[in-house]
Amino acid sequence: MSRQPNVEERPGGERAELEEAIHIERHNSIAPVPEAYKDATPLDQFWIWAGANIAPINWVLGALGIVLGLGFWDTVLVLAIGNTIGVVIFGAFVLMGQRTGVTQMVLTRSAFGRRGAYFPAFFQIVIATGWIAINTWIILDLSVALLEKLGVPGTPATKVVVVLVLMAIQVGLATLGFYAIRTFEKWTVPITLVILVAMSAVAWTGGDVQWGYAGEVEGAARWTAMSQVMTAIGIGWGITWLAYASDYSRFVPRTVPRSRLFWAGALGQFIPVLWLGVLGASIATTGTGADPAVIIVNTFGALAVPVLFLVLHGPIATNILNVYSTSVSALAVDINVRRHVLTIIVGVFATAFTIYLVFAGSLAEQLDAWLATVVAWASPWAAIMLVHYYIIRRENIDVEALYQSPGESRVGDVNWAAIISLLVGLVMTWLFLYGLVAPLQGPIARALNGLDLSWLAGMLTGGLLYYTLYKLGMATPRTSAREEEVGEPARVNRGTET
Repeated sequence: MSRQPNVEERPGGERAELEEAIHIERHNSIAPVPEAYKDATPLDQFWIWAGANIAPINWVLGALGIVLGLGFWDTVLVLAIGNTIGVVIFGAFVLMGQRTGVTQMVLTRSAFGRRGAYFPAFFQIVIATGWIAINTWIILDLSVALLEKLGVPGTPATKVVVVLVLMAIQVGLATLGFYAIRTFEKWTVPITLVILVAMSAVAWTGGDVQWGYAGEVEGAARWTAMSQVMTAIGIGWGITWLAYASDYSRFVPRTVPRSRLFWAGALGQFIPVLWLGVLGASIATTGTGADPAVIIVNTFGALAVPVLFLVLHGPIATNILNVYSTSVSALAVDINVRRHVLTIIVGVFATAFTIYLVFAGSLAEQLDAWLATVVAWASPWAAIMLVHYYIIRRENIDVEALYQSPGESRVGDVNWAAIISLLVGLVMTWLFLYGLVAPLQGPIARALNGLDLSWLAGMLTGGLLYYTLYKLGMATPRTSAREEEVGEPARVNRGTET
């Protein structure tokens, strides 16, 4: 099939794209995206991932290194190295979606089996839904700070109203689907980047940044702090997005050069995460702290209101991906409800949970810490998927088999080799994890004085064990069978579309 013209080449150009964005996406299912519907470009992918990562939480996590006692340049080094590794892995997952045309959790069926994939999909649904509430809560604090500067009291009633408005925006965009998300990011991210340039200029020229700040920790404590930053916003941050990657790259035509798509996705994460991380770390050296609202007011003075308003874009852009990916992940566990309806249901639950957090006090901080460490499940899962897709299957996935009934699917019902590898990987991740809450501080990490190597332990264990079990012939027999060479995405019966 010849390449379909992209949006800019079609009659109507930008007007046609905007018209498309205000309707529920044409491909409103988790069936393989037909090539005729694929018109996303590498630049679209860049804007989507840049928008999702221009968020106050990255700013706060950037300041984490200074809070933990690291020097400024130690923090920058960890951010640069960690994110370089993380986004390279992320780029590899972006390519999976382009080649197969399916969502990440549907693709997981190839390794875990038709119903075995329910297990990782469940993790993704729970964690993504939790992040929707947490990110909205973060937006809430910033919004109230803005409203108070405008004379609106930050009462509980005001906070509830803000929650309802923000959630309506997020859920509304996610309900419309990929095309609305793409258009939103395309038109808003460039403006936000301009504001961030201005913010950085003000902070770095008018503030009291201590570029040579040496930190307070030395010796083993220094390495411990560096490992914790690596997990929080270094390589760990890239890993947290792996389960989302194919949900959006599946709309990119296979005729687009793989290298262009790879770097678009990778740089879309790398640039804002490193930028905001360095900005947060540099401001933290002034003694301002890590709270976004405090940083904005104390650092930017008269610019506080417009900067605070525009920074809200980041969490909103992040949450529209969370809401959308939660809905397609739910479809991957065979919930027989239309995607846009599921999105609204997810939004209702997330709204209720967010309002609860408004009145929960310190529980919100505890939950934020909990979610930041629970995402470690993605490390062993990601390693299993990389081994399966690139080494065992060599990118040749039997797409049609992913949609066959569990009893008939050529990928089998449950691949216990993958399930066991994931479970063992989760245990190893916990053993080496040093989270912010006591239950997530593993015995090995405690014995190493808080050294956090969770992501490395999880990936090595999960990936190596899965490959070993495969070589020993312990994978599900049907999973080991020959898979078809991928040409055009397989046609799926309408009866299997959800």
